[in-house]
Amino acid sequence: MDYKVEIKKALSENRIVIGSRVVLKKLKLGKLKLIVMASNCPEHIKNEIEYYSKLSNTRVEIFDGTGRELGVFCGKPFPIAVVGIE
Repeated sequence: MDYKVEIKKALSENRIVIGSRVVLKKLKLGKLKLIVMASNCPEHIKNEIEYYSKLSNTRVEIFDGTGRELGVFCGKPFPIAVVGIE
C-alpha cells in the first residue's frame, strides 16, 4: 500500500502521531507501524529515527516534499518533519 494512502487512512482513524519527539518516544516503545519523514527533515532527527527504526523493524518512507507540504497533506497549518502511524 502506498504510504500516502496509509497517512490519509490513519488521519481518518485518528492513529497518527505528529512531531519528532512523540514519534521517537512511540518508536522506542515499538508502537509504530510506519514512519514518514519530510525530504527536508533535519539530519540529526533523520539519523536517530533511522537508527531506532532498524532496531524495532519499523518501515520508514521519505515524503516527496518539504515539511510544509507534508503539513498541508496532513491538513495542518504548520510544517511537519515526521509523522508516525500506529
